[in-house]
Amino acid sequence: MAGLFMRIVNGEIPCHKIAENDDFLAFLDINPLRKGHTLVIPKKEIDYIFDLPDDTLSKMMIFAAEVARKIEKVIPCQRIGVSVIGLEVPHAHVHLIPMDAVSDMNFSRPKLSIPEDEMAAIAESIRNT
Repeated sequence: MAGLFMRIVNGEIPCHKIAENDDFLAFLDINPLRKGHTLVIPKKEIDYIFDLPDDTLSKMMIFAAEVARKIEKVIPCQRIGVSVIGLEVPHAHVHLIPMDAVSDMNFSRPKLSIPEDEMAAIAESIRNT
């Protein structure tokens, strides 16, 4: 059975899509630390980010940079932080998190609860930049 992120890639589970190409998908995190918190994943299911082939890893980071620039245009912040945790979902992914302080990247903080319509509006704004 496909994992959670593959089910999102396959359209079995809805997401608030930010960007997509043949190899990667970016979508809003449903348990965000900040508004605009986005996940970037490869469409191929590989558990550990450092098991990705070098060319895939480098292309994923280039894709993530493009997404980060879009987020910065919509979500007020000083920077977009990048985090790789990799324990919660067995599928390589990076977190792109709008931040104004280091504490904005603290995953032990309570997550935001953003209404579905606001998530859709955030995704649309980022997608359309």
